[in-house]
Formats: sequence, structure tokens, C-alpha cells
Amino acid sequence: MKLIAALGNPGKEYENTRHNAGFRFIDEYAKNKNLTFDKEKFQGLYTTFNYNNEKIVLLKPQKYMNLSGEVIKKYLDFYKIEPEDLLVICDDLDTETGHLKLKYKGSSGGHNGLKNIEQNIHTSEYKRVKIGISNNKETDKIDYVIGNVSKKELDKLNSVNKYAKELIDDYLTMNFDNVMNKYNSKDYENELS
Repeated sequence: MKLIAALGNPGKEYENTRHNAGFRFIDEYAKNKNLTFDKEKFQGLYTTFNYNNEKIVLLKPQKYMNLSGEVIKKYLDFYKIEPEDLLVICDDLDTETGHLKLKYKGSSGGHNGLKNIEQNIHTSEYKRVKIGISNNKETDKIDYVIGNVSKKELDKLNSVNKYAKELIDDYLTMNFDNVMNKYNSKDYENELS
């Protein structure tokens, strides 16, 4: 059993913000699989499906980004899922807009959602898909990440979202090292440019 959790902020006012890149990515995957986030539990919207005889839970925490780890912890506990079977999808300031960076473990890199996950599950050893939103060093970091994306940025983010189905299906069928090699490669980045 696996938990795939996308990070974002709930509510219409945050829908088109940079911080909600994870929500948009998992929404695209769900749309491609004809799934809807029609269930609610532990302050999270979720859906489940079977893939290769394994139950998969897709989750969008409905607490604000900096408290999303509290929701994820409840799902891990309820479904008895280990952190190594957790995939988190989130925005990343240190990656160019519209590019992906996959990691198996590591620090939160200052991302408050990842910090809260690590505080709640007591480990940084979980898989992540980081969606680049670049870093505008001239704007306050908080204002930037909760600011609405421009049309140009949205086009780049939508171009990476078209790989949501392929990437998550690869995650569900391949060794994660192979998935990282595929999506972190320079050739893959060139496809997105």
C-alpha cells in the first residue's frame, strides 16, 4: 500500500498560487485516471484505487501547507503505511519553473510543508517529487510562494503536469532509483524547455 500526498493550501484564493503546484500535479493525475477526490477524512481530501493489486491512496491535505504533515501522519497511521511508501509532491524554489527534481530523502530545504511532515513522521526518508517554481529573490519568499502564477509560469507548470500520469505510474511500477534517473536527467529537462 502506498500514500501519494500532494501539498498545497486549501481554498479558492490559493488555487493558482505557486505553492499549489503539487495540488495541480496530482489533480492532473487523478483526471487521467478518472478519479475524483470525493472522500474526506482527517482534514484531507482523498481517493483510493488499485494498481497492480496494490491499494494506492491519493491525498490532498486540507490544512494549510505548514500543517500538512499532521494530516499525512494520520493517513500513514490509519492505513498502516510506512514512510518509505510515502511519495510527497510539492513546489520547489530551488528548481527552475516547470522542471522536476525527484529525491529519495534529504532536508526540507526550508519548505514549511516538508518541515512539518518530518516533525510529524520523525524521518526525512520519504520520496518526493519537487516541481520547480524558481526563486524570485527580490520578493518576500512567503509573498512569492502564495502569489498567483503568471500566464507564462502557468504554461510551464502545465507542461510539466502533462507528465503526471507517466511519472506516478512509473513510481508505482519501477524502482525509485530508476524513476529518479529518468526524471532528473538532462534529456528530460530539455523536453520541458
